[in-house]
Amino acid sequence: METLDEGTLPDPRKYRQMAEAIRAQIDDGVLAPGDPAPTISELSATFACARQTAAKSLRTLVEEGLLIRYPGIGYYVAPRRHR
Repeated sequence: METLDEGTLPDPRKYRQMAEAIRAQIDDGVLAPGDPAPTISELSATFACARQTAAKSLRTLVEEGLLIRYPGIGYYVAPRRHR
């Protein structure tokens, strides 16, 4: 998986930076439909933030239809028809 780069995004809110980084990976084909998204732990470590902030970024992408949440399993890239 390509690393997420926190320094290239202009929005100062961490959760939006994380969401934009994942969105870019989806748009660039790095993450394909059905692929697992980075975990909350991975995001919080990469972006040096609280787990709640990382979770908010994933919830944002679920609301946008880019990710699907499977409770107890994780977040996965949604099929294109959900977007």
